[in-house]
Amino acid sequence: MRILLSLLFCLIITACDEAEQKPPPQEEQKPSLTLTPSTFSQLPRWGSDDFSGFVRAFDRSCFVIMEKPSEKQFGALKQSGTYGDWKNICLKFTTGDDWDQNTLEQFFEQNFTPYQISDGNNPIGLFTGYYEASLKGSHIKTERYNIPLHKRPDDLVMVHLGQFREELKGIRIAGRVVNGNLKPYEERAEIISGNWPHNDKILLWVDSAVDAFFVQIQGSGIVEMKNGKIMRIGYAGQNGHPYYAIGRELIKIGALTKENISMQSIRKWLEDNPEKADEIMNTNKSYVFFREIKGNGPIGAQGVALTPERSLAIDRSLISYGLPLWVDIESPEEGQKNMRKIMITQDTGGAINGAVRGDFFWGHGDKAELLAGKMNSQGRYWVLLPKKD
Repeated sequence: MRILLSLLFCLIITACDEAEQKPPPQEEQKPSLTLTPSTFSQLPRWGSDDFSGFVRAFDRSCFVIMEKPSEKQFGALKQSGTYGDWKNICLKFTTGDDWDQNTLEQFFEQNFTPYQISDGNNPIGLFTGYYEASLKGSHIKTERYNIPLHKRPDDLVMVHLGQFREELKGIRIAGRVVNGNLKPYEERAEIISGNWPHNDKILLWVDSAVDAFFVQIQGSGIVEMKNGKIMRIGYAGQNGHPYYAIGRELIKIGALTKENISMQSIRKWLEDNPEKADEIMNTNKSYVFFREIKGNGPIGAQGVALTPERSLAIDRSLISYGLPLWVDIESPEEGQKNMRKIMITQDTGGAINGAVRGDFFWGHGDKAELLAGKMNSQGRYWVLLPKKD
């Protein structure tokens, strides 16, 4: 995703949870985050947002913030201050009056200072989209429901290398301990073929291998069960193998072109070519394990349920979770003006790398899937930080 073509591929099949285990960047490619003080009057169309859904999203982040030690640094962005600074903000917010557009604007203007984020001197970056997938499933294997989604195995060890070395922050590996050594886990091809020790660790069965592949890319989904009930599933772990965008493979073999590739065109090709689909999907060696999720939305990396069109995934090695951002992003809907609104950093992803880089959570349903698949937008944003006393 560091050049235009690979950025497009990651847009097509972006995975917010899956690629937290991104490879170490080359020294010369390390992103440089720059903050430039701004004012609310300089934010494009500040005052135009109706804040619908924002209060719920910010409340969810505040719930997590209030549980943290006050003296602890507020995530990766050092200018964010401490959790104590943000607890004061959350107390004002959660004990405030019933919020409407005007009072919310005043709240931010009184308590925050906006800073434009740039990558070096460049304030423009790439914004893609993701969504909560839809599937049909069963707790019992049948002729129709014969594709397993696996639970996280007990012997899967996931290691956040940043806990050991500061320069490795944001990099994660996974594997299995054998004779005291951490060894690589099985690849996707071995897992789906049953050639691994935990073939019985099944959460549920679905009726489409393509749907199973795409829910792994998205990291969460809503499953309509055979008995009529609805089950929400979410990311529980990953086998540690690097994520590979299969759009690259389809272009390489001439099945699709850079001009016609999209999430929808990839899905159609896989469904139209079932005899070749597994081979193509297995070029992505990564495999995601799932768990049942209770609540009103998929759980982001901050540990809170995501809010459609308010939650943004960012590069967690550079930007903290729980930060309000004012965004100015091209809309993926034809004929629509730029999306200028307040969002919150509540998730991350391996395709999300850089100071000005975001993945826009669209929610669930056909429209969300369509817009997420089409979104390949230029944009910029401003972080809102507590005012200094």
